[in-house]
Amino acid sequence: MNKIYEPLSVRPGDLDDINTIGFLAQQVWPETYGSILSSGQLAYMLQLFYSPAALRRQMVDDKQQFILIEQEQEALGFAAYSVTEEPGVFKLHKLYVLPGQQGKGLGRLLLQSVFDAIRPEGGKTLRLNVNRYNKARRFYERIGFAVVREEDIEIGEGYFMNDFVMEIPVPE
Repeated sequence: MNKIYEPLSVRPGDLDDINTIGFLAQQVWPETYGSILSSGQLAYMLQLFYSPAALRRQMVDDKQQFILIEQEQEALGFAAYSVTEEPGVFKLHKLYVLPGQQGKGLGRLLLQSVFDAIRPEGGKTLRLNVNRYNKARRFYERIGFAVVREEDIEIGEGYFMNDFVMEIPVPE
């Protein structure tokens, strides 16, 4: 595995980062989902989840906490998580790293930052959804996530997210 040796920083994201997060998604999603989703669904989902209004709603109304990983002030990836209604259970909504930066430990570093943030908040379990055909499932399994169920989520315009729901106990 190639490691990045230049200093990295992980920091909380806020409303000032909406354009950066949207830009990253535009870079990552076609590479990640281009062979899984139709171009129509890909465009629809990018607008649904990553338009400035959608990101603002996720941050303000849905209380999703965003974090960014940067190298020399250049954003390389991001994650977002929130508490759920189940005691001790947090949801990882997003974890994306630029295609050219994958395989270098950045996703693990983002995930560790999420664990570090939710542990003091009583986080016992981290849950996520991953597309059933997304190779990221292997990444999550290597870290220790396990599939707990499948679900198909209608997202509008006749489109569905066909996902595995995965969970991991938050490491001590």
